[in-house]
Amino acid sequence: MQLRRQALQSDICVIGGGPAGLCAALAAARHGARVTLVQDRPVLGGNSSGEVRMHICGADRHNALPNLRETGILEELRLENLQCNTQRSYSVWETLLYQKVLAEPNLSLYLNTTVQAAEMDGASIRSVTAWQLTTQTLFTIEARIFIDCSGDAILAPLTGATCRMGREAASEFGETLAPAQADARTMGMTCMFQAREHPQPMPFAPLAWANTYEHCDELPFGASGHTWQSMGYWWIELGGEQHSIHDTEWCRHELLKIVYGVWDHIKNRCPERASAANWALDWVQFLPGKRESIRYEGLYMLTQGDIEAGGRFEDTVAYGGWTMDDHHPAGFHAARLGLPATHWHQAPSPYGIPYRTLVHRDIPNLMFAGRDASCSHIAMSSTRVMGTACVMGQAAGTAAALACAEGITPAAVGSQMEALQQSLLADDCYLPGIPQQFSVLTTTARLSASQGDPAPLRDGWNRPIGQDHHGWRCASGDWVAYEFDNPVALHQVSLVLDSALDANTAMSNLQADDQLSALPERLIRELRCEVLRDGMWQTIAKITENSQRLVRFIVDQPVAGVRVTIGATWGGPSSAIFAFYVD
Repeated sequence: MQLRRQALQSDICVIGGGPAGLCAALAAARHGARVTLVQDRPVLGGNSSGEVRMHICGADRHNALPNLRETGILEELRLENLQCNTQRSYSVWETLLYQKVLAEPNLSLYLNTTVQAAEMDGASIRSVTAWQLTTQTLFTIEARIFIDCSGDAILAPLTGATCRMGREAASEFGETLAPAQADARTMGMTCMFQAREHPQPMPFAPLAWANTYEHCDELPFGASGHTWQSMGYWWIELGGEQHSIHDTEWCRHELLKIVYGVWDHIKNRCPERASAANWALDWVQFLPGKRESIRYEGLYMLTQGDIEAGGRFEDTVAYGGWTMDDHHPAGFHAARLGLPATHWHQAPSPYGIPYRTLVHRDIPNLMFAGRDASCSHIAMSSTRVMGTACVMGQAAGTAAALACAEGITPAAVGSQMEALQQSLLADDCYLPGIPQQFSVLTTTARLSASQGDPAPLRDGWNRPIGQDHHGWRCASGDWVAYEFDNPVALHQVSLVLDSALDANTAMSNLQADDQLSALPERLIRELRCEVLRDGMWQTIAKITENSQRLVRFIVDQPVAGVRVTIGATWGGPSSAIFAFYVD
């Protein structure tokens, strides 16, 4: 029997099906590019999947900073998850992501498929070769643009792309948080667990190969650090002092020894063990969740100073806001050195991330997003979180599709930055300091509403910012309308609704008191769209079970006006709309 081989061709090949790669692939496909998405795991979602079960963190810092939650594709996914996954099942979350990919006709997905080689054409990548374990098939994938969202930057060793691993010296970028001397050390990786309380005592027999911790002070944070046991502990971390790629299997085994040793301590040795008598392990993470490995060198490298200055770039295409959360390379063992497991260094939220950090400096058709993007070690300690990775991925995918449509390189997209930024804003991304620009049709039409001042609906700021609401408050039965001096050929009507950006929508095992398990009550559930023709308002569409923040009605006819009427919410007495525009 011969080895099966198959040749694939697409406009864009995205490597990695974690949050960054998923958003990159969906964005590129929705903008008309033919996309191949290669994922080396059996499921999508990366560290947010059931294999790792990490909540998606971002600029709102677990909703500690209201109205800074990432929107765009990530918000779309989160809202659908609230609607269909009230039980917070990771299998359902993975299925939702799988379903999203299947719904895109321009997107082809290859799971269990690992990129093993790359062929160059001069300075550019011609193709990659990938092995699909389940079908024993070797794929050769040709593409015009490759977006590496693999986390470990697999195309770096395969193409010779310039990259970095480790910590820069403080002097290189003037970073006060960096070490005096550069080194190869990184942040480590973590294996977590889930435990569940039962109605009866649940004994635990120590594993002979696991570690033993007799006293609380042998663990980071002492007795206070392991009292909360439903999700496991981020500080069960190793790998920063090893090679965070080549030594992953060794790290996994050592992490499992710690996990089961910590659980043995909680169940059998801790002074407070009586409180854990009815608790038992439900799940243990066998795929370590990584924080850092290889970072590409792009057209620009984001640094500590950029973040602290608020990331004010002319080519801002994404934003972050997580603290510069720099884990000590010793991880779990840092406590023995008398050092904290991590430093949470202050960072503003939001800060802009420039497009140039997503494009390689030497390989013209190589892009990237996520923790392998072009950032210093210190800057990456903030940008590495998954919420930020999602918006970086959506920006990369949108830009790659634009490059393909225009027949230009990713670097050349920099000369069309306004078009890229406005495309992202139209897809409900948020770019700090950059308002959405609406059509002349929108800005010159007569805007009226059943009550209140609807002017903020076209001010270009589609969410609350600071103390400014930027929305039109409304309730069931209210309407808002545009009327034109003469009938116009109208394609579509777009609205940005209130999806409660000040609420906690994270898919998480944290079980926080404020965590939503259903759609926000003030999200509008029912909408009716009418057009004005021959002096009469005529209904052309209704939505009765809306679950999204960005809503569009297709019109495709000449009309003298358009009106949207609000029906019921998902339970709240009132709601708001942040944008209402026509094209």
